[in-house]
Amino acid sequence: MEDSRIVDLYWQRSADAITETHAKYGNYCYAIAHNILANGQDAEECVNDTWLGAWNAMPIHRPERLAPFLGKITRSLACSRYQALHAQKRGGGELPLVLEELGDCVPAAPSAAQAAEDRELERAVDRFLHTLPEQACNLFLRRYWFAEPLADIAARYHLKPNTVKTSLFRSREKLRRYLEKEGIVL
Repeated sequence: MEDSRIVDLYWQRSADAITETHAKYGNYCYAIAHNILANGQDAEECVNDTWLGAWNAMPIHRPERLAPFLGKITRSLACSRYQALHAQKRGGGELPLVLEELGDCVPAAPSAAQAAEDRELERAVDRFLHTLPEQACNLFLRRYWFAEPLADIAARYHLKPNTVKTSLFRSREKLRRYLEKEGIVL
């Protein structure tokens, strides 16, 4: 089913919206959640919560592209769940590694007072991604948006893991320099 038709179902408050969304994007959202949480049951709960989040968001927001909209909800829920699990000394997954890798080039945002700066950082990273060659951008997004393991990224693009590591290192260095040039304090 076309995304626009699925969105229409949400706006009509039809329960078929959830069924169609799960059929088309269930695996996609599960992969995002599982990469972050490394637990099938927690990932499945995040996916179910994603459908609820989409249901609640749709009357207000009409996404033009459904996959990124759902992916953002899933990622946010999975990160929140990861933090809750991590506080309980549980968890795992790729998130700690991903955050550690980005730690040197993206500033932390410790307080809500920095929300405007966070939005500017988000826009700057988005602009930066458009400067990268397609493959470097894809590797960066797979690692730092989808929190995919390096081995999985290497297999997907038929690269050696060290090639992926090198590309990601170079992209992080470019990002750090780009953000400095944009006046974003690291």
